[in-house]
Formats: sequence, structure tokens, C-alpha cells
Amino acid sequence: MQTDRKIAVVLKGYPRLSETFIAQELLGLERAGLDLVLIALRRPTDAKRHPVHDEIRAEVHYLPEYLHEEPLRVLRGLMRSLPKAGFWPALKLFARDLRRDFSRNRFRRFGQAAVLAAEWPGDPGWLHAHFIHTPASVTAYASVIAGIPWTCSAHAKDIWTSPDWELSEKLGRARWTVTCTRMGYEHLRSLTNEKARVHLSYHGLDLDRFPRFAGKHSDRDGSDPAAPVQIVSVGRAVGKKGYDVLLRALAMLPAELHWRFEHIGAGDLTEKLKALAIELGIADRVAWKGALDQTDVLAHYRSSDIFALACRVTADGDRDGLPNVLVEASSQRLACISTAISGVPELLSDGENGRVVPSEDPQAFARALEELIRNPALRQRLGDAAERKVREHFDHHASIDQLAGLFASEWKAA
Repeated sequence: MQTDRKIAVVLKGYPRLSETFIAQELLGLERAGLDLVLIALRRPTDAKRHPVHDEIRAEVHYLPEYLHEEPLRVLRGLMRSLPKAGFWPALKLFARDLRRDFSRNRFRRFGQAAVLAAEWPGDPGWLHAHFIHTPASVTAYASVIAGIPWTCSAHAKDIWTSPDWELSEKLGRARWTVTCTRMGYEHLRSLTNEKARVHLSYHGLDLDRFPRFAGKHSDRDGSDPAAPVQIVSVGRAVGKKGYDVLLRALAMLPAELHWRFEHIGAGDLTEKLKALAIELGIADRVAWKGALDQTDVLAHYRSSDIFALACRVTADGDRDGLPNVLVEASSQRLACISTAISGVPELLSDGENGRVVPSEDPQAFARALEELIRNPALRQRLGDAAERKVREHFDHHASIDQLAGLFASEWKAA
């Protein structure tokens, strides 16, 4: 699809290893003919980047992450935005939001929006926010200042940690919103009278980057100390991933079973988790690999026997949507164990193409692990079924076509 309408995509940070699914979508939209410019609220902090980031052609523009760090730029943004017809309506909207959320972050969002509207990189004709919390706030204010329509992609944490009043108002202001799980979709629809403007769009997987695994996963059954069953997990070491639950489940496995666990990913809780592994007496069976690029992650999927992720809802409501790593692992016929959180059951059906256990239940997780460790034939059956589902229902081309169609329908109607 070709269009002369440039879209400014507003992101929390770019590039980010933990948000490769967004980069995959951006590349897909470019390949579909859309012209993008990327607006990031934060500069990159990851030491590594995925190859997909190098394929995206869009220019990247960074807003001031903290207003006090670039005061002159913020002041120029405010002064240049002041004569625009939308500045005062945006300021009124900001003041109303501020009464309900008096915070430094709220001031930051308006300042970033003023800079965006003043600098207007690439002269876009449309704004699209990835995440309905902070990026959508900046986008909504900039939209009013500049008189440019906007749309939104909502995911997981941004939905479940935002107050309903804010979600409802953003849903009313955006032309449309897409979200990636049925649970999130139903929640957003419950908050708006404009239900037709909320769409379910699974991220899907770029199967060209995760081609069929022509090899065979091992027949290891945990009985041979020289050939331990290989368990892997990919994810940031943060609360919602439930790695403390997973470590406790591993510690509950029968002593006669031989296994090894590898964690791929960085995160603030890494040192605490390492200490917990020592406390549980399993540190000698656990390897902390840190952040790896996509090629190395794919190799680990193929050399492992089980993928494990103990997703949970944290005290502040944060949770995963549908973790992309589960889709990736499933595409490689790797038997997966996870929990009944958010969109996980939309991919995995317990006993059919994976194991799904209750969240916060290390005993149940341990039982599922033991079953798959001892039974390589079951692992093969579940992995084969998981791969079929991914390749039939989670090809990212479908979501790209849907998004491109949504943009095209707006521009056709304009």
C-alpha cells in the first residue's frame, strides 16, 4: 500500500531489546508502504540491539527525557507552540488532567508534547502512540496543539496500571485503538461508548526470522546426570515475569531428576534472583546469560527441551499481555509452560499445545515441569501442536495488514 501520509510513531524508548515486537511491526508497516518517523521519549539504554532495528529506515527523533536537562529546548518548544490555535485547548486539557494526576510526569508529558509540536520532525500528517499511558499522553496533547489526528496501540502494563478515567478519555480522543490480547480488548471496550473504535490485533511473529526448526529436540528424560534436561526462559528480570516463582518450582523438583536452567535477559532483579538461587540450593544448575541478540536466542530455543515463564500480576497491576517469547519458542516446537495470565491462554491450551498452570503456584509449576522433564514424547506432541497454532494464527503479516488497513480507511474517509 502506498500513501503520502507520514506517520509519527511516538514510543517510550527506541530501540529497546524488550520491545522487539514493536520494531517488527514498524518494519512491517514500512514494507507495506507507510512512511514513518519515530519519536522516542527516551534514548536507548540496552548495550545490544536486534538485527530488525538495523532494517528500519525511519528517522529517529528524541524528545527531552527530563525537562530540566534541556530547559532551553523546552522553552523554545513552548514559545513556538504558543501561537498555534490548539495550544490553549491543549493547555486546558492538561490542566484538567493535572487536577486528577498532580505529578512531575504530567508536567513532563506536556513539555514533551510542546517540543514535539514545535519541532514537528518529518512534517507528519498523523500521530500514532505505542502504549496508552505516557506516550499516548504526549501524543494526545501534541495532537490538540498541532490539530493532527492520532491513534494508539495499547499493550499490557500501560492498560492495567492506568486509571480508568484516563483510559476512557484517551479512547474517546483517539481515532482508534488496537490492543494485543482479548482480555485487554474487552477491558478497553468496557470503558468507551465508541466500541467499534477498539480493535483486537495480535502482534504475531515474523516467521521469516523464526523459520521452521528442521532438527529434533532431545529425548533427554532427566535420568542421566551427563545429559540434563535443558530448560530455558527469555524475559527481563522484573516482577511480572515471576522468576522467583520459577526458581522455587525448580527447587521443588525431585532430587533424582537432572536438569539445567538458563535465563536470557537483563533486569533490575537479576542480583536478587541469583541470591535466591543460592538460597534455594540450585545455583549450580542455573546459568544467567544476560541479554542476547535474536540469533543467539533462536539457537537456545532449538537446543533446549522446555521453555518456562511464570507470568504474574504485580501489586500495582502490571502484567504481561501475550509474551512474544512464548510465540517465538512455540514456533520452534519447544514445549512451553506458563501461567493463566492475560493472553497466555489465547496461545497455549493446557494439555493440548503446552502446559498452563495457576499463577503464584510454584507447586503446580513444579508438577508441570516434572511431567515434561520425564516425558520427552509429551514434549514433542505439545511442541508440534504449538508450532501449528503459531504458524496458522500468529503470522505477523495478518496484524500488519490490519493496521495498514485501519490507516488507509481513515485517510480514504478524510
